[in-house]
Amino acid sequence: MRRTYFDYAATAPADPRVIEAMHPFFGEEYGNPFSLHGCAAEPKKAVDSARKSVAHAIGARPNEIIFTSGGTESNNTALKGVAFACRQRGDHIITCAIEHDSVLSPCAFLEQQGFAVTVLPVDGHGLVDPDALGRAITAKTVLVSIMHANNEIGTIQPIAEIGKITKRARVALHVDAVQTFGHLPLDVDDLDVDLLSVSGHKAYGPKGVGALYIRRGRSVVPLLHGGAQEDGLRASTHNVPGIVGLGRAAQLAREEATAEEEMLGGLQRRLVDGVLDSVSGTKLNGHPTQRLAGNVSLSFPDAQGDLLLRELDKKGIACSTGSSCRESASEPSHVLSAMGLSDARRAGTLRFSLGRWTTVQDIDYLLEVLPAIGRRARSLSEFLD
Repeated sequence: MRRTYFDYAATAPADPRVIEAMHPFFGEEYGNPFSLHGCAAEPKKAVDSARKSVAHAIGARPNEIIFTSGGTESNNTALKGVAFACRQRGDHIITCAIEHDSVLSPCAFLEQQGFAVTVLPVDGHGLVDPDALGRAITAKTVLVSIMHANNEIGTIQPIAEIGKITKRARVALHVDAVQTFGHLPLDVDDLDVDLLSVSGHKAYGPKGVGALYIRRGRSVVPLLHGGAQEDGLRASTHNVPGIVGLGRAAQLAREEATAEEEMLGGLQRRLVDGVLDSVSGTKLNGHPTQRLAGNVSLSFPDAQGDLLLRELDKKGIACSTGSSCRESASEPSHVLSAMGLSDARRAGTLRFSLGRWTTVQDIDYLLEVLPAIGRRARSLSEFLD
């Protein structure tokens, strides 16, 4: 059976060039880069090179990058690390209603520790109002955490505008850039960002590795203790193959991201136009223009998303109903709820996310089978109701 992958926002296959770069560090160059003997030399050199590559990709200095196990750890380290480091100065944190659970859950944890958390609403496109954010800042605010682009709907937030506000207020700004690292231009100085989270597997790198940018001079309490790695900010033996893969993925993104974004933009338009023309009543979710080129969230009328998902899977098409980190496909999306979508529209939503190896043929195959699947799912939904 033909397999067609439309779930790049959940995870992307590692680029063969990334795998090639990683390969020596599984066997022949197996040393611990923190050791003092000769076997550590090449792994240490490779980790240093990867750090430079990741830093270059976001306009940072190498000594402002710490390697982590992925976006979730980076987000947790940023929020808890800044909150506890700044607790004597203030105890107020601001975030927004459509953040990833790896931001919202640490915020809930910090509330249990006595911190005050303001969760800003979003509009019908999933955008935060920078003016509302500015009004929410108080003398006790120590951190603002707003994602660069949403993983479910692709909406890109006005981070540069938000950064100007937080900089004037002398409040740290953390940005979850897991969905945009390797896909959109990023410069931490242009955006006035103090902390920024990235993940390897969303940018054609390996799973289980990520990074956190921490602006020089910014105090952060470590999440992990027990070693002096990463300047004492992240104790653990280095995942050398993963770090090397992340560095190579960052290098490839600098060279190819612009051309890839143009390619994905064309495929996205073909998909959206084709579905809206062939399945009546379908709605596009998220901002119509301020969105990731590879992210398409669509609501299908009078249909259940999990039924659509299963029927598409039978045809070899992999997509999702939203975030892969939610417990189940039937769990309501907090993102779509925050945008004010109706119960019926939320229930019938699918996300198609495109990537480096998506083809015109993939889009056309989806458009060929989707109308009939939509009609079948609609009839099954009526029966279940």
